Amino acid sequence: MFKKLRDIKNSSVYITPNFPVLRTKRYKLSFLSVVSAVLGYSLLVAIIVIIIIVLTPARNVVFFFENEKLTEQVEKVKELEKKVLFLSKELQNFAASNEKLKYAMIIASTDSLDSNSAIYDSLRQPKKKKLRSGGNLLAVFRDLLDYLSKDSSQLFFIAPVNGVIIKRFEPSRGHMGIDYGIRKGTAVHAALGGVVAFSGFTPDYGNTIMILHQNNFISVYRHCEILMKKEREIVSQGEVIALSGESGYKSTGPHLHFEIWHNGKAVDPTVYLINN
Repeated sequence: MFKKLRDIKNSSVYITPNFPVLRTKRYKLSFLSVVSAVLGYSLLVAIIVIIIIVLTPARNVVFFFENEKLTEQVEKVKELEKKVLFLSKELQNFAASNEKLKYAMIIASTDSLDSNSAIYDSLRQPKKKKLRSGGNLLAVFRDLLDYLSKDSSQLFFIAPVNGVIIKRFEPSRGHMGIDYGIRKGTAVHAALGGVVAFSGFTPDYGNTIMILHQNNFISVYRHCEILMKKEREIVSQGEVIALSGESGYKSTGPHLHFEIWHNGKAVDPTVYLINN
């Protein structure tokens, strides 16, 4: 192998120019000379190209496509950052909503609750009316509901909407209420006067309102399009609290899902509705 390399090193290259003359002269060049000439020429071309790119506007043309791709990538990264921030905020909102729902259900199933607890603080009413300290939290809400009409205090429920029931109460199949088949945007009324314990969005059931009533009753209105009442607000029986819709992953079309809970257990709303 070394012998072959040595032979190549000692070899020569003959160049015969094709001139229009009778006699043609041949030029003999050593292999190293040819290699040196090629390397020198390549180096010279590289230096010239670098100078052109660095010192002239030609660099804008050379890097145009690369800069365009980099700009596109930067825009994609910024868009992904916005989406990540949005999803993070949505997850925080979902977590907060689920936590409030849990607190409201605890209130529905408890007989007594310390007024200094975190749950009590999350549903604390405005300071316009003093609340009794200690004891049964539901008794505190009864004091807040004293100003409501006489009919509301009798604890009879009215239908939240004027519509046909398309699905009945079936707790064995996980359907804890009744569904009304109504148009999107129909006014939803409070079935009974009370205090709004929850008003917000949940992934499965969409925009939801939960109202706390006397005697450990809770009414729930799910899949709403627009919520018109906020948490801690006091509502009267028959007052418009939302507009129906089809929000939430478990909704299969425009309707209102209505539930009544008593002492922490779902009950058949048709048993309590007087104008169903």
